[in-house]
Amino acid sequence: MEKFFKLKENGTTVNTEIMAGLTTFFAMSYIIFVNPAILSLTGMPTQAVFLSTIIAAVIGTLVMGLFANVPYAQAPGMGLNAFFTYTVVFALGFSWQEALAMVFICGIVNILITVTKVRKLIIHSIPESLQHAISAGIGVFVAYIGIKNAGFLQFTSEPGNIETINNTPFDAAGSYSEGISSIVTGGGIVPALVNFTNPGSLLALIGLIITMILLVKNVKGAILIGIILTTIIGIPMGVVDVSVVSNPANSLGNAFSELGTTFGAAFGNEGMISLFTDAARLPLVIMTIFAFSLSDIFDTIGTFIGTGRKTGIFTAEDELALDNSTGFKTKMDKALFADAIATSAGALFGTSNTTTYVESAAGIAAGGRTGLTSVVVAVLFLLTSLFSPLVALVPTQATSASLILVGVMMMSSFLEINWDNLEEAIPAFFASIFMGLSYSISYGIAAGFIFYVIVKVAKGKAKDIHPVLWVSTGLFVLNFLIMAFI
Repeated sequence: MEKFFKLKENGTTVNTEIMAGLTTFFAMSYIIFVNPAILSLTGMPTQAVFLSTIIAAVIGTLVMGLFANVPYAQAPGMGLNAFFTYTVVFALGFSWQEALAMVFICGIVNILITVTKVRKLIIHSIPESLQHAISAGIGVFVAYIGIKNAGFLQFTSEPGNIETINNTPFDAAGSYSEGISSIVTGGGIVPALVNFTNPGSLLALIGLIITMILLVKNVKGAILIGIILTTIIGIPMGVVDVSVVSNPANSLGNAFSELGTTFGAAFGNEGMISLFTDAARLPLVIMTIFAFSLSDIFDTIGTFIGTGRKTGIFTAEDELALDNSTGFKTKMDKALFADAIATSAGALFGTSNTTTYVESAAGIAAGGRTGLTSVVVAVLFLLTSLFSPLVALVPTQATSASLILVGVMMMSSFLEINWDNLEEAIPAFFASIFMGLSYSISYGIAAGFIFYVIVKVAKGKAKDIHPVLWVSTGLFVLNFLIMAFI
């Protein structure tokens, strides 16, 4: 194990890697239950999506750990699953089988651009100040996820600001007898702090205080201990539902019986074949695949840059080797390839884009430095298929503290940005802050790229802009224009 994962060389131990893997798993295990809830709205069988989510996570994370030897975990991405459901299926009218076919193609595209080093060219095109902004921005994003999951915020929107309900124009006099599945509101929404009378938000506050104390006292495994203690405290508070342990709907047998519906559905008559039979839809199909791919690529690149650079997982030598290496000789080469193949594998079994999880930062903060961390995460995902009710015991309030505090630790990258120089400060601000406000790593990067180009052109320094950055920025702008009219 020492020889394979090079533990001493990376300054870590087996115990540390196991602890880091447990921490990452509990920080991201919510996807096992959230992903089926979102994708099932398209008509996909819930238990089938549950199992395909686990399979995709296991495959992607094992490849990341065993092939690339880096501590990153993969699973179907939040945001990408919402795009799959609400935009591709609901708004554009594709079937879920056709959407899976597009996700599979997206994975193939990502494999091709990884093999041809387009992804790595993109990384090298990003100015150093923006790389630091991305790192800190992921901290903002992760912390915001934690704050939202904790239930610390409440939002108020006046009826005049509500745009759609259940993906249809809002009617103040309308009734929704079948319930409300989604609400889209405009800029009039106002956030406020909750009054902490809700048991869930109160539990999250207790967990935050516990975890914070453990961290400042340098207790080993502080984040994982905080998650476990918070879950235990949540039982008498009524936040943790112990009845899920005996729920037959969570059985493995039921999940396997439904998996046959989604496995290979991307290639059937209702999937790939149907997708390309109508020539009039081809431009829309191509643009949708492009949107999938663009978001997936930059989510992954942002996560690698934001967490790997700061911790030394991807060293300066790794980054330099990208210019001269062929094949898969560096960690970055292998990690990008592992991420690319996971998307197609996930689509084969029946789930939306599989991507590298930003919550991996929690395990990295706990000391994870090698692929052993990823292997532990993959094993835990696999075991979840047998003991899913036990994982369901861990509420989002218990993991929210770890995300908030990891975000705090990542903020130090802001120190590397020259805020007195507006040429650096403006793009850095939009790249970092927009990640949290738009709830998307890729949109934050897009904002940073766009304002970087604008600033450089305004200063007469267009020649300083890398050609790949020009192309990436143009594609982001094109993507936004297309999304505005579809």
